[in-house]
Amino acid sequence: MQDHIVRATAASSMIRAIAAVTTDTIEEARRRQDTYPTATAALGRVMTGAALIASTLKDGNKVTVQIKGDGPLREVTGDADAKGNVRGYVGRPHIHLPSRAGKLDVGRAVGTNGILSVVKDVGLREPYRGIVPLVSGEVGEDISYYYASSEQQPSAVALGVLVVPDNSVAAAGGYIVQPLVGADDRVLSKVEENISKIPPVSDMVNIGLNAEEMLQNALEGLDIEFEEKQDLQFTCGCSRERAERTLIVLGVREVKEMILEGKNVELTCNFCGESYIFSIEDLHRVLEEIKERSGLKVVTDDGS
Repeated sequence: MQDHIVRATAASSMIRAIAAVTTDTIEEARRRQDTYPTATAALGRVMTGAALIASTLKDGNKVTVQIKGDGPLREVTGDADAKGNVRGYVGRPHIHLPSRAGKLDVGRAVGTNGILSVVKDVGLREPYRGIVPLVSGEVGEDISYYYASSEQQPSAVALGVLVVPDNSVAAAGGYIVQPLVGADDRVLSKVEENISKIPPVSDMVNIGLNAEEMLQNALEGLDIEFEEKQDLQFTCGCSRERAERTLIVLGVREVKEMILEGKNVELTCNFCGESYIFSIEDLHRVLEEIKERSGLKVVTDDGS
């Protein structure tokens, strides 16, 4: 089943819902970063959460969801845009903790002291930033708290990743269900009842349910209207040109020190693991670029 995301309304537009299957996308991230099971689960939840949030934006807009906690993972980031492109990385990919109650202990790996930030690039001069404290480190609960605190939008958020013994991702996905203005108590009670009864997301995806079927379970009896379905895929926009811009931003001193070391410089993308090699000749060219941009004469210690 191709990874996908779907949006819907229910109960005469009193409810908005989004669901996604992200198995292949998360497995690609796991493979590229060689993450261990607990790190994979945390990364998959954050990436799926980013994909769900991004689906509410207009084409060309994107979102970054980042968690920084006091757990051993330190940092987990997910990037997604409104076209279904998703990527992410985890600060310490080789983290695996003992399971708790039969489940991967994402909460302890992330930590409960820290922050969750959501940065939405919607085409304005400055992106929108929402920052909230972590409430559990389980990611779904933290995103739910973000919606309630930063956007004043009550939300039921469920995210799940199933990692099998060979460390690969067998199932991943998630959903967000939100009451809109005018939602009555009867509708809210029905949603709460449904969500309390349905299986965890990873179980539903693992038995073959797609995003529409997950929402049918969550919104049973509430007259669902599906809006649109979109494919999802792991995509990284890194390039040699972007890596070179990173060197330029470092400035004269850093680049000169690299040149004096007399070794090639390797820059590796955190998201996809792609590496870009810059020779000494390349570094001299970067130094010249810095000179042109700054209008200064740059001289290295070797006189060049």
